[in-house]
Parts: sequence; C-alpha cells; structure tokens
Amino acid sequence: ILFRAHLGCWREGQGMAGMSVSGDIYVPSAEEDEDAGSTLDEPISATLKRDGKAILRKCYYVIVPVGEKKSLLHDWDLWGPLLICIVMGILLHSWDRRGENQTVHFLHVFLLVWGGAGVVTVNSQLLRGRVSFFQSVCTLGYCLVPLLLALVLSRALLSFSSASRLVFAIRLGVSGLALAWSVWASLGFLSEYLPSDRKALAVYPIFLFYFSISLLIVAQGNGFV
Repeated sequence: ILFRAHLGCWREGQGMAGMSVSGDIYVPSAEEDEDAGSTLDEPISATLKRDGKAILRKCYYVIVPVGEKKSLLHDWDLWGPLLICIVMGILLHSWDRRGENQTVHFLHVFLLVWGGAGVVTVNSQLLRGRVSFFQSVCTLGYCLVPLLLALVLSRALLSFSSASRLVFAIRLGVSGLALAWSVWASLGFLSEYLPSDRKALAVYPIFLFYFSISLLIVAQGNGFV
C-alpha cells in the first residue's frame, strides 16, 4: 500500500513538471509610482490654476452647504483660510487712516482668526471630536466666507454714508445674517464628527469665534475701530 501511494505521488509530480507555467511578474518600482502621481514637473500656472479651482469649490460648499460636505474635510488646505484672513485684514486695515492703528487692526484680525480657530479646534479635540486639528482649522477658516462678503458689502455702504442710521441698520442685519450663515455652515461640516452629548459645548466657542469677527465688521466706521 505504501509503495502504491509513493508511486501515485511520483506520477503526479511528473505530470505537474510537464505543465508550462507562464505569467508577468513585473512589479513597477516606487520611483515609477511616484512619477505617475507627481506634480513637481508641471508648470506653475497649472498648479495655481488647480489650487485656485479647489479654493473656489470649497468656498462654494460654504455658501451652499447642502451638497458635498466631506471633501472640505478630506482635502483640507490652509491656503484658502490664509487668503480670506489677509483680505479681511486688508479691508479692516485700509479703512482706518490714523497711522499706527492700521497695523494694529491687521494684527488683530490675523491673530483673532488663527488664534480663535486654534482655540476652537483644541476645544473640539478635548471633547473627543473625530476630526484632526488641520481639518478643523481649514473648515473654520473657509466658513469665514459669509462674513467676508458681509465685510465687502459693509465697506461699500460706508463709502456712501457712514453716519446714516439706515446704513448702520443694514450693516447690522447683513452682519447678523452672515454670522448665522457661518455658524450653520461650520456645524454642517463638523457636527457629525462631534460627540452627540457634547455638541453644545462645541457650538458655543464656534459661535463666539464668528461673533467676535462680526463685531469688528459692525463696529467698522463707527468710531469703535
């Protein structure tokens, strides 16, 4: 019985030896993989065009926060928030022509945006939010777009009349609407990543962050800033 078993195994081995085994075992190298998705060799104009489209697309998601929400968190960047912060600082800075106070105003806006976003993000992290630091800063920065539009409109109204009560009432209403829009948009992106039993503790600092910026917009041109 043992002899027949060995004989059967030997015949199976001979049959497998006669079979032809063929195939492609080529594996692309790491350098080829990097070259396939690399953007180091593309023109600077193409890079700026691609990044500009990405920034405009994310701003659109904030203005109309009812469609795609996850791409703003997954494809985060800090270029958009930086540009928004610089534009807001320049608009508030250029209104005051009292010399040294101009720099103080720009510095206030810059520190308020980045410092406030950082504090709100740390608060979300302490509440065990499931979003990274830079994702939260990116979202809070892009959600400044409604306030930026309110600031542009406020500057336009102040160029006609800065002492009119009607103009002040319009600016106050526009700033309040922009404040509500910014808070609503930020919560639309971040709410699902926050613990359900601690959302109120996360919403309050977000509201204070945008409320402080809206106060700068309302106070602009009224002797407060």
